Amino acid sequence: RKHRGGHPEGRPMVQENQKLKLLHLMRLFHEETDPDHGLTMPQIIERLAEHGIAAERKAIYRDIEALRSFGLDIGTLPRRPVEYALVTRTFSQAELLLLADAVQSSKFLTESKSRALVEGIGKLGSKYMDENLRKQVHVESRIKSQNESVFYNIDAIQRAISLRRKIEFRYFKYDEHKKRVTSKHGDGSEIYKETPVQLAYMDDEYYLIVWNDKYAGFTHYRVDRMQNLEVSSETATRNDEISSFDVAKHQQRVFGMFHGESVGVTLLVRGSVMSAIVDRFGKDVEVLSAEDGWARVCVTVMAAPTFYGWLATFGSSVQIEEPQSLRQAYAGYLSAILENYQ
Repeated sequence: RKHRGGHPEGRPMVQENQKLKLLHLMRLFHEETDPDHGLTMPQIIERLAEHGIAAERKAIYRDIEALRSFGLDIGTLPRRPVEYALVTRTFSQAELLLLADAVQSSKFLTESKSRALVEGIGKLGSKYMDENLRKQVHVESRIKSQNESVFYNIDAIQRAISLRRKIEFRYFKYDEHKKRVTSKHGDGSEIYKETPVQLAYMDDEYYLIVWNDKYAGFTHYRVDRMQNLEVSSETATRNDEISSFDVAKHQQRVFGMFHGESVGVTLLVRGSVMSAIVDRFGKDVEVLSAEDGWARVCVTVMAAPTFYGWLATFGSSVQIEEPQSLRQAYAGYLSAILENYQ
């Protein structure tokens, strides 16, 4: 018998399934095998049959060779009977766990978004790797963002940078009653209009570094505190400072992304805390010899309360040597704190 298409009844579906066989086989290796788990030939035939695909051993051997030629590292595991597996994967179990841990540790992500991303990361491995990942990842009880709009903000910011346009937004902070309060811009309005320069991830938060026309300099905004963000029709400001902006150097100078005057500083550092200095300023930080057990470190920082707070964590192990103006400003900062405890 023939159906309307002129083919023997049942043949088109069989032919279509055979065309999909390689795709099903590739997905089978990706989802159900890894360096520790494989499938025997009877299991492979059975899995394909579940999708309505009839396959013989010789045909599957040819298909496996085709997938190897395509670039999949399908090998055999030393077991009896022989098991076939995708032995080299894009990500190992440890790498997937590292990615998932980074996601769940990010404060700017909401709990629901963290869960969705971790679920997506799990799909990059086999079902066994995914299962182990779920057992070890716990998003609950983490301090997470309550603002899901951060993703839409990032998308709009990237579009504005690509189009060389300014962005418009409102910016909020929390008051003493833990309520959101919209901040005023430099011109007294609630609408900020800035030239976006670079997105930066620092201190567990996403920041947007912008060029401010009024003050002719760079400043920063927390992306999760930006509201009603839109790409402006106004062309972004262009100048040499923006073109030569180096976000890596900028991040070394700022603390808590708090804006302040850029100052060259010489620090006296005890050898026992030098590791923390290298962690903060990088291995290329300029270090000069000093008396036994101490070193002089020359860096450029933003003079701001967040820098003083960072210094205070080292107690007497890090001291400002020069300039004297910054040394005195730091002493004043500490004295003001002490007054509240007297």
